[in-house]
Amino acid sequence: MTAATRSGLNQTLLALADPTRRAILQRLSRGEARVTEVALPFAMSLNAVSKHIRVLEGARLVRRRRAGREHLLSINPEPLDGAATWIERQRARWTARLDNLEALLLAEDRASAKKRRKRKDHPDERRAEETR
Repeated sequence: MTAATRSGLNQTLLALADPTRRAILQRLSRGEARVTEVALPFAMSLNAVSKHIRVLEGARLVRRRRAGREHLLSINPEPLDGAATWIERQRARWTARLDNLEALLLAEDRASAKKRRKRKDHPDERRAEETR
């Protein structure tokens, strides 16, 4: 992964970390909207919502276009696709490592069970069992 890709992924994940920004993206997933429309459901100032939008724009998750005096926002799914790809790769690695750990633990369990059976079958161990 290149430094630029890592930086883009970091910006995407940081932008997604905030519930307000995720709600903005959810709204924009339904279609383009004016900044004032996006800000309407939030109990915060337009300036505060604009700061969240700037973070989303910095992460390339949101595009802005001007139509006269209006600023229209739309979602850009490409960084989300990149983050999803990274997460899936990590999931595959984690799953493989967990599968390896499971195989190792099962092999240890089988080896321990075999040792216990051998001890139990040993003549000295049988006598000790009979005297108990």
